[in-house]
Amino acid sequence: MVAIHWTNEAELWLRDIHSYIAKDSKRTASKVVSDIYNKVQILKNFPTIGYAYDKSEKDSIRILLYGHYRIAYVLKEGNVIDILGVFHGSLDIERYL
Repeated sequence: MVAIHWTNEAELWLRDIHSYIAKDSKRTASKVVSDIYNKVQILKNFPTIGYAYDKSEKDSIRILLYGHYRIAYVLKEGNVIDILGVFHGSLDIERYL
């Protein structure tokens, strides 16, 4: 089983997602963020389940999908996963990775 580490940037993305959705519904915002967090937990047992982001040059970035969101992560040595960010599907992910 691997350990999951949320980077500061990934946590900021989650806060931004929550803030944006909370403008309409705080309950929905909390559910979406909670569901994203729960989706990431699958990586503990299946770290390579996300597809390989083929435009990654230096790291082997993988993408896990949840609804309209793409969760970018890197599987590092020592069975550690760094969550890099959570991006809405409408964003140009290449600007951030």
